Order: sequence, then C-alpha cells, then structure tokens
Amino acid sequence: MTAGRLVYCMGPSGAGKDSLLDWLRAHLPAPSPVHWAQRTISRAATPGGEAHESVSPEAFAALRQAEAFALHWQANGLGYGIRPAQLAPLAQGRWVLLNGSRAYLPEALQQFPDLVAVHITASPQVLRARLLSRGRETPEQVEARVQRALAYTPPPGAASLEVHNDGALGDAGERLLSALENLPGWPQRNGKLWPVATELSSTP
Repeated sequence: MTAGRLVYCMGPSGAGKDSLLDWLRAHLPAPSPVHWAQRTISRAATPGGEAHESVSPEAFAALRQAEAFALHWQANGLGYGIRPAQLAPLAQGRWVLLNGSRAYLPEALQQFPDLVAVHITASPQVLRARLLSRGRETPEQVEARVQRALAYTPPPGAASLEVHNDGALGDAGERLLSALENLPGWPQRNGKLWPVATELSSTP
C-alpha cells in the first residue's frame, strides 16, 4: 500500500490561516479526500469554532507527560497536541492535513521528513492592519509579530508551498486548493490515490 503524506499548515497571526483552512474544508469534494487531524487544545470549545478536543491545562500537561501525543507544542499560552490515532490514516495510504505551528515544524520534520509544509501568510501591511484591528496588543507588540513573520523561512529540507492571503478569502482558497491538487500523489477528485512521489518541487 502506498503511504500517505502529512500536509502541515502554518502561518503567522493575522494571515487568516484558520479562515483559509475552513474555506478549504468546505470546498474539498465529499467525502473528503484527506483526513483532518483533530487537535487537542487546552482551551474550552466555543460555538462555531474549531471542533477540537478540549482539555484543561492540567489535563493537557498530564497527557503530555504520559506521552499521549504524537506531536505537541505551545503557542500563545495554550497547549496543542495531536493524538497518534489522528495520524494513523497515513499508514493506510491517506493524506492527513494538520493545522500546526511554525515554531514546531523542525520537530515535526524529524518524525515526518517528507511532509508538505504549507505556509499561509500575507503582506506586512495586511498583517499589521488585521492585528491592529483586533485590539488585543499594543502597536509595538503588533510590529514585533509582523517582523517575526517577515523573518521566517521554513527549515531546509521542508517541501513547501506558500499561499498569500491578502485579498478575498475565496481567491486565496482557490490558490491553495489548486496547489494541493497539483502535488504528486494528491488524492484526486475522483477519489483515486496516485502514487506518492519521492520529491516535491516548490510552488511559489
């Protein structure tokens, strides 16, 4: 059986990553050709939000100590984990899409060296405007986030795609969907899973 592949999505605050992934989920053919990995997060679930497994910070720490996660990271004061069962479809030849973290990508690559890193970003002006409109941080904190986003580059060896989400969400969604569908081995709309290639060329 051909092995599946992990699609690791990441991006800075203000890039609209979650909105773009929601768009992608809604526009993939049904039944979905990929498995969406459910995250375990140390925060309460909210109506209309991500359908994650909600645990307390104490429970998350206990799960991490018990090695209950295949992948786990901290971001914005919260714990994020992926249970092994969420990655099991890879061994069944399915592709798995994961909403991950830029900072954790090097660790994820150690376990899945052939993963596809999808970097969702936006121009500095758009990132700055979106972050300021939230009113959660000072202008100085926002500028620090923007500069970190500008300085980020994926680690060597990560087969990567980059999608700019500057304008209409649908435009960025179409670009993301097209880039994914052109990956060697991506499950096509007719449900057929093509052989996974050993190399992946970068798409601008």
